[in-house]
Amino acid sequence: MSQARKLKDSVAKKGLFHVMATHSPISAMLAEEAGFDGLWASGFELSALYGLPDAWLITMTQHLDMLRAIASKSTLPVIADIDTGYGNAINVLHAVKEYERAGAAAVVIEDKVFPKMSSLVAGGRQELVRIDEFQGKIEAACDARIDKDFLIIARTEALIAGLGQDEALARAKAYVDAGADMILIHSKQEDPNEIEQFARVWKERSDVGLVIVPNAYPELDATRIKELGSVRVVIYGNYGIRAAVKGMKDAFKRIIENGGVQHVHKDIVPVDEIFRLQGMDKVKVDEKRFLK
Repeated sequence: MSQARKLKDSVAKKGLFHVMATHSPISAMLAEEAGFDGLWASGFELSALYGLPDAWLITMTQHLDMLRAIASKSTLPVIADIDTGYGNAINVLHAVKEYERAGAAAVVIEDKVFPKMSSLVAGGRQELVRIDEFQGKIEAACDARIDKDFLIIARTEALIAGLGQDEALARAKAYVDAGADMILIHSKQEDPNEIEQFARVWKERSDVGLVIVPNAYPELDATRIKELGSVRVVIYGNYGIRAAVKGMKDAFKRIIENGGVQHVHKDIVPVDEIFRLQGMDKVKVDEKRFLK
């Protein structure tokens, strides 16, 4: 069974599919061990890993290389965040083929202008392309995929841009008409009312599943999400990199303050845990077997 089929079937069966954002193979491995259903190859997290703004400074090559590495270290299906699709519909044709070949099970394409600015940055530029232009991108994405189970998820930033519910609903419908398999609806409001309102209206108008990313409104938990009835996938969009940064900042600060690692070492994972994740036991077995 292909990863695309695995993702499609799991989303249909589970009721609510939980996806953790990843920025590295080791974060993907930890997400799988924790019990998540899928992985989000996050542009935001990869940009942060390189110390760069989430303003489309990471190249497709860099993102594809990391996606391949993530997919090689996990059995979970990977949803690739390809932002605006690297340009117009012609770029999308190329990108979808490359991401499918690299091991993604789905891509998310958003309706912002290229290059984009991060959705959640305060005062950031949030400009959307015309509806018909983005429909062309969705049609191109659907045409480019080889595996028809490969999901094309259309992300509308209408609420992020402050254009209101009617515009968001109109765009979502137009993108489904163009062939999108799911709709990702995003909001930067600090409470979930805007998303919940959209989800309830959408349920009355369409049976196409929604994807949400509850970064700004963390109180929207699984119980409340399930009650909406229309949300099929929840992506925890930047928690991996934020947790990693907090852990490193705390440890590094304490080492400087204490003049050494004498207090920090007991509060972080032992080296043996890193060896486990690296598969060092297998290396020792292989050495005995193959090194003559």
